[in-house]
Amino acid sequence: MPELPEVEVTRQSFAERIRGARVTAVRVGKPLRWPLGRPPESLVGRTVGDVVRRGKYLWIELDRGGLLVHLGMSGSLAFGSGCGAPGPHDHFDLVTARGTLRLTDPRRFGAVVWSPSLDAGAAAKLLAGLGLEPFDPRFDGAHLHAALRRRRVAVKTALLGGDIVVGAGNIYACEALFEAGIDPRTRSDRISRPRAERLAAAVRTTLARAVELGGSTLRNYRDASGAAGRFQLQARVYGRAGQPCVRCDGTVRRIVQGARATFFCPGCQRR
Repeated sequence: MPELPEVEVTRQSFAERIRGARVTAVRVGKPLRWPLGRPPESLVGRTVGDVVRRGKYLWIELDRGGLLVHLGMSGSLAFGSGCGAPGPHDHFDLVTARGTLRLTDPRRFGAVVWSPSLDAGAAAKLLAGLGLEPFDPRFDGAHLHAALRRRRVAVKTALLGGDIVVGAGNIYACEALFEAGIDPRTRSDRISRPRAERLAAAVRTTLARAVELGGSTLRNYRDASGAAGRFQLQARVYGRAGQPCVRCDGTVRRIVQGARATFFCPGCQRR
């Protein structure tokens, strides 16, 4: 599933190129997770403004409203003049004078939804439960500690919930917990303030590094220019079960938490 770094890298790969472009056509293919919510032809003639990210959503501003895009489990965006005829998994085309923005989604869990603004309509409803952005100055050790104290689940499970902080998907939660030296099985309400400080910092640095490296390509992720991510090549615990720890003489273990694989070093990460 594309996580925050992959969505942010995708945004960066086309946002400037599409800004100011006039919409000349809109094509909607097979139904996605949610309906567009507006006749496609009503978007023709509008001008694309800024493209911003909130969590794993992209907001494509148009004059008089905008489109909220989610990539779902397997979706990707491509932007350019050489998209060609749509294939069986190409479910949405925003055709502009500068090129076509195409959503490809084999599993069709993604969505493109029209909304009058980010703060109203469908967008406001879909974004209402999201936590702080990891790069928001308000996301610090105090915020994380207070939020974790109210939960009695494993700390990794709490990070994946998205209501404390957005973007700490499975691979990045594993890596951040390793960076902070915290066992992923530790109960959230037992994380001390100093450990919460380390974890908040680790979440920020891990996600920032992932964005710099273009995100992670574990299967078929590509940004809107077709480039693959490289973060997975530098992962220190994720996907390394049975291999030596890069920081001690221990061995990386794999367990399952909430139906998701968790990778950690029992020697470095303490409860």
